[in-house]
Amino acid sequence: MRKFLIWFLPGILVGILIIAAGSAAVQYTSSDEYCASCHDIHPQATTSWKISVHYATKSGTHTSCVECHLPPHGQGYLAAKIKTGAKDVWGKWTKDPESFDWDEKGRLENARLYVYENSCIACHQNLFTPELTKDGENAHLYYTSANKPADVQCINCHLNAGHYIEGYVHGNTGFGSSAAVNTVKYTAPTPVTQFASYVEQIPGSAVAFQMVAIPGGDFSMGSPDNEPMHKTDEGPVRLVKLDSFYMAEIEVSWDEYFAFYAQTSGEGRSSDSEGSRSAGAKTDAISGATPPYGQPDQGWGKGLRPAISISYHSAETYCNWLSQITGKHYRLPTEAEWEYACRAGTTAPYFFGGDPKKFEKTGLRAKISKNDTAVINTYVVYHENSPGKTQEPAFVAANAFGLKNMSGNVAEFCSDWYQPDAYANYAQGILVNPKGPASGTERVIRGGSYRDKASKVRSAARDFTRSEAWLRTDPQMPKSIWWYSDCFYVGFRVVCDFDDKTGKN
Repeated sequence: MRKFLIWFLPGILVGILIIAAGSAAVQYTSSDEYCASCHDIHPQATTSWKISVHYATKSGTHTSCVECHLPPHGQGYLAAKIKTGAKDVWGKWTKDPESFDWDEKGRLENARLYVYENSCIACHQNLFTPELTKDGENAHLYYTSANKPADVQCINCHLNAGHYIEGYVHGNTGFGSSAAVNTVKYTAPTPVTQFASYVEQIPGSAVAFQMVAIPGGDFSMGSPDNEPMHKTDEGPVRLVKLDSFYMAEIEVSWDEYFAFYAQTSGEGRSSDSEGSRSAGAKTDAISGATPPYGQPDQGWGKGLRPAISISYHSAETYCNWLSQITGKHYRLPTEAEWEYACRAGTTAPYFFGGDPKKFEKTGLRAKISKNDTAVINTYVVYHENSPGKTQEPAFVAANAFGLKNMSGNVAEFCSDWYQPDAYANYAQGILVNPKGPASGTERVIRGGSYRDKASKVRSAARDFTRSEAWLRTDPQMPKSIWWYSDCFYVGFRVVCDFDDKTGKN
């Protein structure tokens, strides 16, 4: 017994010391000071945290780093801590702080990878507090509903809670008021008397934009990008014949959209239910967009950057308004017109040539071959050079027709209803799907965006709108028909018909 105690008791004491030391180590390495010592390569982290609502609280209680960036104790805390700590230490020892784009890493798609949903709930157990606004109540009702998608998390609406984001707002009633106002305004649209490129002037504003004359012709849609054969009821058809038309040199910019917003938005309206939901026959009858709930430009800047977070309805209404104040027929492009204009007479995967596989920068094959992306970087704003946001037109060169950002920057609405296995039944000549919504509930979008890899910005690459998913976190009742709360990579550009009002005899 004595021998047993001689060996057993020291073992117990050593075990207790090890546990105590381990607990102390876990506690020490979980402190805010320790986190800051490792994350000195991210200088904005501590500063933005100390001016956030999680630090500058009404109660004076500070939410610490680990309360958001690790799961609660007993729910995988230690395992996550070891994994995260090892990754952070490795990054501190081996990474160059200047190589990181911290703004991009703070965006929703990246930030949600480092915030635990169950940690949010552990602190905020009561989601319906007395001071909650009506919009907040609607949002939380949706969040707690049984049909809430798994990817809708607290951070979708509260991205700025842990780290303050300049300009991040909800209930953006002052939207558009900060837009630059020039004293000189156009009083009339640009007259067009021949088929040639022209600069359109928006009456009542100081905004003008370039329209490019696109000569008609034949082309093969979707070929040869390894796209599926596109069929009609009569069998496979690729050849499409188009008449001449005009297309905007760039995507509709914030400057252009603000001209529409200023002239049509209902003063004092704060939601869609307070104003008309349809465009009238006269210019002054068009009820424009209500103020957005959040920050549509995502803080990336406005001006000549493409207008984003714009709904398909908003884009159509903009075209109706532009048609009425200029006397021309502006509209969204058909899918055939879009691809024809993007290709600009070429038949390769890109209008500038090149192999999509040789433009990829990720994956073992790309690393071994050391792919050269200089050419695609000249013409396209995409995943590799964006960085993670839209860019102004000067960032890229134009295609042979003189159009910029047909591929990349933002994907663009087309007027066609989306069908996954066909190009909307195009036959010989231009034909938008005549069956309408009955044969599709979403619209075609083309061109890829700043977030897509090289293979997704080919001339034939196509996608479609996701109306319900792009409004998941909009707390308004009814949800906005003007703004997408969850889609920041789609915009639009306009086309104008070549008719008797634009130079056609």
